[in-house]
Amino acid sequence: MTEYSIQPDQTVRISQCMIVKNEAKNIERALGWAKSVAYEQIVVDTGSTDDTVKLAEKLGAKVYHFQWVDDFSAARNFSIKQATGNWIIISDADEYMTPEDSESVIDLLRNMQADPEMHENSFAIGCPLVNVDENGEAMSVYSTIRVIRNNSSLRYIGRIHERLDIDKNSVIWTDEFKVIHTGYSESSIIESGKIERNIKMLREEIALNPNDLALKIYLADNLKFLNDKESQAEADEYFAEAINSGAERVFYVLRIKAYIHFLNKYVNDPERRDECESLCNKALNEFPNSLDFEYFMASVLNYNGDYQAAWDMLKAGEKRLTTGENTGVSHYVKVNPAMLYGQLLLAAQGLGNVNESIKYAALYLKTNKYEPDILSPYIFALQNRGTAGDELLILLGSIYNLGNPNDLMFIARAAKDCGATEFSRMIVTIAEEMLDN
Repeated sequence: MTEYSIQPDQTVRISQCMIVKNEAKNIERALGWAKSVAYEQIVVDTGSTDDTVKLAEKLGAKVYHFQWVDDFSAARNFSIKQATGNWIIISDADEYMTPEDSESVIDLLRNMQADPEMHENSFAIGCPLVNVDENGEAMSVYSTIRVIRNNSSLRYIGRIHERLDIDKNSVIWTDEFKVIHTGYSESSIIESGKIERNIKMLREEIALNPNDLALKIYLADNLKFLNDKESQAEADEYFAEAINSGAERVFYVLRIKAYIHFLNKYVNDPERRDECESLCNKALNEFPNSLDFEYFMASVLNYNGDYQAAWDMLKAGEKRLTTGENTGVSHYVKVNPAMLYGQLLLAAQGLGNVNESIKYAALYLKTNKYEPDILSPYIFALQNRGTAGDELLILLGSIYNLGNPNDLMFIARAAKDCGATEFSRMIVTIAEEMLDN
C-alpha cells in the first residue's frame, strides 16, 4: 500500500484545478459554479487561441501556461502542483456541479477532517459523473474521482484517458454529489476537434503497447463518431475483441461499452434481432440484473411480440430501480428511466392494458415531452376511457407548459393526429387567444 504523509491542517481549503484549451464558451460556467467553495481556482492553459485565458483571469483564476506535449497526465500533474489548498477538485471546462452538490462536497470534507479514521486513511472521493446532451438531459452515468487530498504522492498516469495512481482502499465513493459533464454529446465532441486529437494519441500509444485492449476500446469509442465505413469497421473489430476476450483483459466498464455499441446497432435491425437476443443473454450472464441489458432484452421481446415476457422483466427491473436494491451495473437506464418506461409502454399496449399504457405514456412524456408518437396514443387512450376535455387538459398541464403557445400547438397537432378533433380545436382556440393578448 502506498504510504502518504498527512497534512496536519484540519481546515477545509479547496483548490479547483483544471487544464484547458480554447474553452472560451465554457470557462465562465466552469469557474462560476465553484466560486462559493473554492479557496483558489487554478487554470492551466495548454495553448488557447481564443479568449479562454483573458476570461479566466477576469474571473479571478490563477492562470498558468503549459506547453502541450501530448500528455494529459503531465498537464494534470502540473495543475495540481500549483495548488496550495489541502484538498483539490479536479475539473474540466465542460463539467460543473450544482450549488447544492458543491456544498455537499464541503460538508463531506468537513466530516472526513473530523473523523480520525477517515482523515488517516481516505485520500480521494469518487462520485457519479453524469453525461448530458445538448438539452441537459442525462444520457449516461459513470463513476469518477474528482476530489483528492493535496499530497505529493497523488499523481496521474497515462498520456491519454489519464487516471489517478492511488490505492483503491484510499478512495471513498459517494452519491452525495455528482459532476455534470456536457462534453459527451456527439455535437460537442465533433465541434471541439477532440476526436482527431484523441485518435492520433491513441494510435501512438497502441503502437507502443499493441496488446493493451483498453487502449483499443478507447480508440473504438472515438472512431465510432466518424462516418466512414473504414473507421466503423475498425471500431467494430476492437469492440468485438473486448467482448470475446477474457474478462480479465479489460476493465468491466469498457466491456459494457462494447456490448452497448453492438446492441444499439442490432436492436432496431429485424435481420439481426436473433443476434441481439444472443448478445443480451451473454451480457446478462456476465452482468446479472443489469437494467441496461434487461432494457435491450425487453426491446427484443417486444419486437418479437412476446409482450408478457417483456412486461415481467421490465416490471422486476422497475421495482429494483425504485427500491435501489440489486440493480446490477447500470450506466444508462438508472440515470434515464424513460428508457424503461418506453418499453413498458410498448409491452402494456401489446397486452391491451389501457390503464398501464396511460401510466407509462405519462411517465415517458414527463422526460421526453415532444414525442408525438407517444402523445397521440396517450390522448386517444384517455379520451376512450371517458376523460373529458377539461380534465385531459389538467393532466397534460403536469407535463406541458400550458402558458406556452408552442406547447399548446404541439398538443393540438397530436390530438388531431389521433382523431381527437374537438379537443384539438379547443387547444388551438386557447393558443390563439393567448397570442392575441
